[in-house]
Amino acid sequence: MSGLEVRQLRYFVAVAEELHFGRAAERLGMAQPPLSRAIRELERQLGVQLLERTTRQVALTEAGRVLLRDARIALDAVTAADRRVRNAGRPAPALRLAFKPDYDAGLLPRMLAEYQRDPAAVPVELLMGARGEQVPALWDGRADVAMLPTPFDDRGLDFEPLLTEPRLVALAVDDPLAARDGLEPADLAGRLLPDGAPADDETGAPPPGSVLPPCRDLAQIFNMIELGTVVWFPPLSLIRRHRRPGIAYRPVRGLRPSTLAVAWPQASRSPAVAAFVRAATEVAATHTAEDLVAP
Repeated sequence: MSGLEVRQLRYFVAVAEELHFGRAAERLGMAQPPLSRAIRELERQLGVQLLERTTRQVALTEAGRVLLRDARIALDAVTAADRRVRNAGRPAPALRLAFKPDYDAGLLPRMLAEYQRDPAAVPVELLMGARGEQVPALWDGRADVAMLPTPFDDRGLDFEPLLTEPRLVALAVDDPLAARDGLEPADLAGRLLPDGAPADDETGAPPPGSVLPPCRDLAQIFNMIELGTVVWFPPLSLIRRHRRPGIAYRPVRGLRPSTLAVAWPQASRSPAVAAFVRAATEVAATHTAEDLVAP
């Protein structure tokens, strides 16, 4: 990859993903002829053919597939470095914290208060997002630290578990299963989770033909539960803060608990990140066993 420029990689990735020079040029905001010349120059520079071109289609060669994989990684690293450097170079650098609202076990205010007492603390920017958005934010440099439920893809990340709490199944109050004191996983056969996955196998993929819309908002999820459209497995801390008369909560035998973690890039040497991790672990350690018992 020696001698390659970021501009060349961006051009190639656009063509390789679109497999059409016209669409790639439009995506890049440039004319097609200079894009075609740039790709030919890249092939000449590398001494390999990256694309097979015919009058009908564009296809990647094996060398092209290798470059596409590595170019994406390189461009992601450049983007992350750009964001981190810009943040570090601000007159008042901030600690950018990514998290999913309501998935902090109610501890985030105390964590932030404890963090601000540390001499290494800097102002905090809160980056709220849906579940699954925190890890990409760490990878691409938008966030310095994240709070998120496990499991998650921890490649390139360090993390510290903070606390583990039980989960219950959330059902409509008029659901026949709500009349029971406890449930077995098999009792949930035929029910769907908010993402369309089968409730009796929460690790399963959404069933073929599922038409459930994606649920990214708690209010939407709760409303669908009340209507009997879905069931859900929220952690106890979330249940405590969101009591709704139309929803019943019941234990399910063998249901995995929820573990909250704090995560950060392995390469981070930020004193502010270290200070936040210390604050988060200290506050989480004060959570007593009584806090984790279902009411």
